[in-house]
Amino acid sequence: MAVKLGITVAVLALVTSGMGCSKPKPESGTVEATKDSTSTAVVDDTTTKTSLQWGPAPAVFPAGAKMAVVSGDPSKAELFLVELSMPNGYKVPPHFHPTDEVVEVKEGTFLVGMGDTIDPKKTSPMKQGDKATMPANKHHFGIARGATIVAVSARGPFALTYVNPADDPRNKPSTP
Repeated sequence: MAVKLGITVAVLALVTSGMGCSKPKPESGTVEATKDSTSTAVVDDTTTKTSLQWGPAPAVFPAGAKMAVVSGDPSKAELFLVELSMPNGYKVPPHFHPTDEVVEVKEGTFLVGMGDTIDPKKTSPMKQGDKATMPANKHHFGIARGATIVAVSARGPFALTYVNPADDPRNKPSTP
């Protein structure tokens, strides 16, 4: 298996949480998934789910996902590869990144849509082995169908900006 509204995030939480950097396009509103590897970012298919150091995803993601750094350092200006594990029904609201990102589905099905509002009817399913490139600054969203793991590769530092600032989990009041 990538700012202008001021909600930029560097994933320093990955580094400081002990996860570190250990190793163990269409305009029409659809995403074209492929099974080829034409991207400049490399997905390490030899890494197994159990050999990665999994922990809670950084606070920029809605609660419930886990993340592991496969290679690189997402907080630095270099190529990185992370895996995001999401439960059934997990949603990443519309957002964008300052750099292109390549998403590859490692397990499950990931519904990907383009636009400013989350709409399951306007998604394209990506299945295990499918890859898609999300262009820089292009608004997109995702929904996990079943337990899903995606690999995300991009050039850091990682940043994610929600189209609607109210969707940013860091803007929600914390519950005791």
